[in-house]
Order: sequence, then C-alpha cells, then structure tokens
Amino acid sequence: MNREALRALVRETLRETGEAISPRAVAIGADHGGFALKERLKRYLEEELDIRVVDCGTHSTEPADYPDLAAEVARRVASGACARGILIDGAGIGSSIAANKIPGVRAAVCHDERTTVNSRSHNDANVLCLGASFLPAGEARRLARIFLATEFAGGRHARRVEKLNALDRARGAPPEERSAGR
Repeated sequence: MNREALRALVRETLRETGEAISPRAVAIGADHGGFALKERLKRYLEEELDIRVVDCGTHSTEPADYPDLAAEVARRVASGACARGILIDGAGIGSSIAANKIPGVRAAVCHDERTTVNSRSHNDANVLCLGASFLPAGEARRLARIFLATEFAGGRHARRVEKLNALDRARGAPPEERSAGR
C-alpha cells in the first residue's frame, strides 16, 4: 500500500470512531525507558501518516513514572479528546495495567501483527501498549500503523466488548451492587 492510501485508510478509520473525537488525534506517552522510541514514533505518525499527535510526555530520559503518563493518555482517550492512544515503556505491561484502570479504556500490550490486529478487531482496543526493550523502531511503526488502520469487527465481538464496558460501569457502583452482579 502506498503512503497516500495508507494515510487515507488511517484517517478514515480514526474518523469512524465518533463525531466528538478529533479525526486524527492520537495521544502518545512514554516513561523514560520508552522516550526515544516515543519520539521516533511521534515523528512517523505526524510526518508519514499526517496524524495530529498529542504528546503527554515524558519529554526526556529523566526517570518518570509510567502510571502517571499512562493515566494522562488514557484520560484523553476515555474523554474523547483523542481517538486512540499509544503508550511505551520497557515491556508495555505496566502502562497497560495503569491505562486499564481508567473506565472506557481498553489498553492492549501488542508485540506482533497478530496480537495487534486481534486487539482492534476482536477487543476494540483503544490504547496500544508497546515495549521499547523488545521492539525495534521499524516494528513499532508497523504495529502502530496496523493498530490505527484496523477496524473493530463487531458482530459476536460486540457483545463481549459490551460486557467489558459493563465492568467499567460496575467499577463505580457501591460494593454491594458489584457483588450482586448488577
């Protein structure tokens, strides 16, 4: 696929996520271990895919706590300010755990094409988590491109995603309602 076709596909996919969401806004964040990869990925998204990137930090290699950065990206996605999010830390796992604490976020650690496609098509993941210690920059670019261009399949998966959404809604319920399965 040529660059223009890829840009069009990514823009259209992001646009379909909802009217309230800026059609080309992607929040990105990383701790100090993911900083260098974040900077390279940010340039790729902006320059090659023509996507507006909201950089939530960190802005250097000084030690930074991934939960703070993951929460910032996740909140922007959950609020609708950004269509999707990308988080980068050493393994991607810590950022995923932190981001998934924010209701409305479905963050997935992806390490290859298959997990990336599955995260979007089956789980409607809206935040991609990458491990800088495990992925070269070229592979991270490829996975980000796949994540942004893959649509949610719906169908039988929609029922399951709705169950995930119900878990988010139940999280705010009083303990007696949560234990009663309401």
